[in-house]
Amino acid sequence: MRQDITSALSELASFAKLQDLLAARSNESCAEGKMTFEAFEVALGHAVRGLENELKAADLARYDVEANAVMVDGQEWRKCLEQQPKTYLSASGPITVGRNLYRPVEGGKCLCPLELRAGIIGGLYTPVLARQVTYLMGHLTSDETSKVFTELGISGPSSSSCDRLPKLLSAVWESHREPWESALRHQEVVAAEAAVVAVSLDGVMVPDKDAQRVAKATREAAKKQGLSKQCSGPAGYREVGCGTVTLFDADAKQLDTVRYGRAPEYKKQTLTEQLDAELASILTVRPDLEVVALADGAEENWRYFERPVYDKATKIVDHGHASQHLRAAMVAYYGEQSVAGRAEYERLRIILRDQPGGADDVIAVLARLARKMRGKTNKQRRKLLNAELTYFTNQRERLDYAEYQARGLPIGSGMVEAACKTLATQRLKRSGMSWRDGKQAILTVRSLQQSNRWAAAWALLSAHFRVRVIEVRLHGHLRELVLAKKAA
Repeated sequence: MRQDITSALSELASFAKLQDLLAARSNESCAEGKMTFEAFEVALGHAVRGLENELKAADLARYDVEANAVMVDGQEWRKCLEQQPKTYLSASGPITVGRNLYRPVEGGKCLCPLELRAGIIGGLYTPVLARQVTYLMGHLTSDETSKVFTELGISGPSSSSCDRLPKLLSAVWESHREPWESALRHQEVVAAEAAVVAVSLDGVMVPDKDAQRVAKATREAAKKQGLSKQCSGPAGYREVGCGTVTLFDADAKQLDTVRYGRAPEYKKQTLTEQLDAELASILTVRPDLEVVALADGAEENWRYFERPVYDKATKIVDHGHASQHLRAAMVAYYGEQSVAGRAEYERLRIILRDQPGGADDVIAVLARLARKMRGKTNKQRRKLLNAELTYFTNQRERLDYAEYQARGLPIGSGMVEAACKTLATQRLKRSGMSWRDGKQAILTVRSLQQSNRWAAAWALLSAHFRVRVIEVRLHGHLRELVLAKKAA
């Protein structure tokens, strides 16, 4: 067997080139050779990849089909052309293979059994390269991803092809999203030490070309009408939704977090469905877990937590957001640079966090300061202070931080804040970026990566592209009987 392999290798041109390189290198003195070690390392990598490409091409050719007709998903396809060569992109470089094409009986575009059987993705990428490109696209731009391969000495994936691939895979993922996400959950276990499951919801504004176009049209229309009033909210941006489901132990130590990111959509419908399914999956096996709903004070978030599944949940406003509102209240009364204001903020923040009934004490202080400002001439600062007082009054039932901590519950939504930053901001809001499409493709990849689900998710995606092809070699009446039997 070993002799057969050696004989087969000796027939490959790339193997001969590798042997020539090694022979030439062995004839040089080690220290004063004509080729530096760096140059040898580059040349060796190129030679090995050349051999790898020839071996891949030979193996990929085994997936081709030589038959008059084939059956794919119950449909008959007939051979239409002689073997046509095509170059595919692999993890070691381009590989060229001859393959047969088949056309449907009733006419139409051809298919390639080789690509279906081998799991070629997008008609161009081998599975390993597709995985590598998609993984890198979760972290880098398409131009940067292409340059990574260039730096590694691998030719093939251009910037445009790197850009297209995640979009192609995202469309496939979305068409199978619910069963595939369910399959991922079924592969996981809930840690035995888990005591709390917390669900958090938030969003981050991302530059959007369609929103920018609308904003520009709005400004131009207002200008024609002689209006100068600007639209509320950041013009040219739309909200990307982020959600997390996190397991904590009895000491509020984070154990595991699943992250979801969704492109702008009406009322975050898909995102909330994902969070519902994730929570239901966990509670099915661990109904004893205490459920916590964590979010900032945004009304939209708390409308979501009004669903029946959260009826018995402990609902908590993120302490960090509450502290920001407390800080704003102190600035409104004392001024931005006031030392007394900063000291009072620190005192009240600790009371709010650690003292039983701290929220009531904070509300009482803000109410007293609001009364003192009634005679002040600065109406804007008075208005800001009253707005913060209203915030704490409306959120009162979700601010019992001392009690939550005594029960071992988390009081901060750092998980979803981190998700907003790492899922969306770091990748979608880089300098000069503006998006029309492709946001969901990147968010899906990053969500899977940051939820430790990438490998399992890729197995589902890769398997989708491997399609069974049945060769039809029979003719005449016998072949019709076989096809009729298959149809039955």
